[in-house]
Amino acid sequence: MFTNSIGLLCRPCRFPLTVPFATRGFQTSQSVLARHKQPKIRVPSKKTLAAKAKRRAAKARKNIYDSEKMPLLDAIAVLRAVEVAKPNATYELFVKTQIKNGVAIPKGRVNLPREAKPKTEDKILVFAEGRQAEEAKKAGAHVVGGPELIDAVISNRHQATTILCTTSLIRTITPKLGRVLGPLGLMPSERRGTVTDDIAGYIQRLYGTSEWRADKSGSIHTAIAKLHFPIDDVVKNVRHFMTSVKRVTGNQRDKEDKKTAKPVTSISKVMLSSGQGPGIQISDF
Repeated sequence: MFTNSIGLLCRPCRFPLTVPFATRGFQTSQSVLARHKQPKIRVPSKKTLAAKAKRRAAKARKNIYDSEKMPLLDAIAVLRAVEVAKPNATYELFVKTQIKNGVAIPKGRVNLPREAKPKTEDKILVFAEGRQAEEAKKAGAHVVGGPELIDAVISNRHQATTILCTTSLIRTITPKLGRVLGPLGLMPSERRGTVTDDIAGYIQRLYGTSEWRADKSGSIHTAIAKLHFPIDDVVKNVRHFMTSVKRVTGNQRDKEDKKTAKPVTSISKVMLSSGQGPGIQISDF
């Protein structure tokens, strides 16, 4: 209890008059402090977030072509109708392959009957010696040499898009370059035809083709044609490209390939799309 002077004097005793007043103390008990604590923020678990995303996806409006397959000619007609105001738009082809463990990522070269875009220039490096090295230089190889090129390739002093090797040097370069070039898909191999004694012939074929390659998930994306192309040209390009993919993945074999056992990488989906158009699954690929 405290007192406070009010500025008046008592007449009999002449002492200043005071008025008592009470003060309220601060309580620091655990029960009081608990009421003033900030509420905890609940972080949803991964399972909860996944369930929420699944519900959102179920409610989202789906493309009418998601679960429908069309013949190639019908898909072309739909996309031409959607892109009627953009005749210079591009047809995009998507191919999904089912890559198995231990199987190389699909990769190949194709020469389309009518190119949809300018071809990219390849930088060719060749491991060859003697007469074969001279032939490679005359054919247009950018870098030609023997085992002395190994360290330059490892240190990225020579960055090539295509690497070829003669049969006499493949055992020399494999121990050092296998781990470096293998993950990049650039290691010469007999199966892909990049280990050969006909270096000049391979380079000539190389300049007339363009490369396609799947990503780590087995998906292949490529510009296959322009919308202003005649329908027959679009169909030829798609058929030609799919033939190349089928041969590389083992789904289509020539007479020579039938003699050798080659693992088959199945093709699960082929879709045709355009810039503003939907992705349409092709039934007759």
